[in-house]
Amino acid sequence: MKVAPALAALGDESRLQIVMSLCRNGPQSIARLTEGAEISRQGVTKHLHALHRAGLLRCERHGREQIWRLEPKRLAEVRRYLDRISKQWDDALDRLRAAVEE
Repeated sequence: MKVAPALAALGDESRLQIVMSLCRNGPQSIARLTEGAEISRQGVTKHLHALHRAGLLRCERHGREQIWRLEPKRLAEVRRYLDRISKQWDDALDRLRAAVEE
């Protein structure tokens, strides 16, 4: 499982905002995603395509609109990876704490 592309995509604040909007509000069109955004429709489109290339989003056409939705399996892979890293850090900190307390 290669999560680096997904993590790189999520490292951009605008992309993270898009993912959070899709989490909160479900699948959305580009027009809806750009409402209230501080970046242009073209900018949002660029970020959507970057998230899509990283496997985090998928797009479906409904009439003339493209509807963007999260790719839950890919997000779950990223989550599992981050959980493993978090556990490794917790274990390392526990070992350090034990060594200091000896």
